[in-house]
Amino acid sequence: MKNFLEINADLHMHGLYSGAVSSRMTPSTIAEQAPLKGLQLLGTADILHRKWINLVKEQLSQGEDEAILEHKNGTKFLLQTEVEDSNRIHHIIFIPSFSKVEELREKFKTKCKNLDSDGRPKIWLNSEELAEACIESGCMLGFAHAFTPYFGILAKYDSYKDAYKSQASNIHFLELGLSADTNMADRILELHNLTFLSNSDAHSPWPNKLGREFNTLKLKEISWQELKRAIQRKDSRGCILNVGFNPLEGRYHKTRCRGCLTFFEPKEASELGWRCPKCKNIIKKGVDFRIEELADLPLGKHPSHRPPYKHIIPLSEIIALAIGIKNSWSQKVQDLWQQYVNKFGSEIKVLLETDLKELSELSPKIAEYISYFRNEKIKYVPGGAGVYGSLLKPGEKAEDKIKKFKQTQKSLTEF
Repeated sequence: MKNFLEINADLHMHGLYSGAVSSRMTPSTIAEQAPLKGLQLLGTADILHRKWINLVKEQLSQGEDEAILEHKNGTKFLLQTEVEDSNRIHHIIFIPSFSKVEELREKFKTKCKNLDSDGRPKIWLNSEELAEACIESGCMLGFAHAFTPYFGILAKYDSYKDAYKSQASNIHFLELGLSADTNMADRILELHNLTFLSNSDAHSPWPNKLGREFNTLKLKEISWQELKRAIQRKDSRGCILNVGFNPLEGRYHKTRCRGCLTFFEPKEASELGWRCPKCKNIIKKGVDFRIEELADLPLGKHPSHRPPYKHIIPLSEIIALAIGIKNSWSQKVQDLWQQYVNKFGSEIKVLLETDLKELSELSPKIAEYISYFRNEKIKYVPGGAGVYGSLLKPGEKAEDKIKKFKQTQKSLTEF
């Protein structure tokens, strides 16, 4: 690791001009919150949107590297956006300069009706055409939240190569999304040649959202060329750690009814035509089952370049669980959160690095629950159908809180 830096990076989020995003999601606020989480590099978000471009230029400064901007507190940003293509698939674009931002805007202006009205614009090009336009402009492009229903490329296609076609060889990364992790995604052999990124897709700047998933990158410096080498795993650069949700906490992990939120076994859902017999709503296929459909390898098979994946839980949620408060935004929880961050430097250091004996000096109970989290002893009611999973206290049984579909035996009159 001599002469290399290890950078915590969250490279996908949204600004206040995107739908359902906090009005506090501005470059300055994001930059101010980043060190509290333990992040050094962030995506700018939404950098094709004119008002957001202006705000970014107003609140951040540009150095010699045209792809990298910096806040006065030292937090750095990479020019980045997410777009939706004509097949409703979402892609992440990293852009090498503002001149290339303008070049993409020029290319897309006749293919987009909401370029300056939505931070995540819809581009009326398919995946192949979109990739070609971006690659021609010197950008890096990959697919966002790869397996997620509605907008994930592998929710619609059995192979990402079927979507990108002639441009597939120019795709070097995918984003796992909150409902999948490395162990799950690496069951699909064709994905072994890609770098996996774990990003927050944050709509709020606070530490329970910002950096809820992040990557540790090994670089010589924070620059466009170094980031490109890392994503392409060249010259000893690369992603050396993915950190993110336990997929059970993701919104689309399990197969579940969108209406009454009943959980279904995928086989049952298929037999029912993916329609809930109780409330007649749609049953959404879970990411775990979608990966099962695509998998050609068992769990535990990884390419040699794949880094470890650590599951993470926001510190405020662990504190709330430890002290028995449901609302992680309560003043008591936030006061304790601030004490930990002030004493140990950042949330990431508290969650992953600080010795438990040191943590117990502030609260033995919270230290105990951080130990549970580190040792994967915290259980979940899994997420599904757009609803996040929830944490259970040690000893609580998930089965007691999960509403599962039970097939009733048919009466003779039904035959």
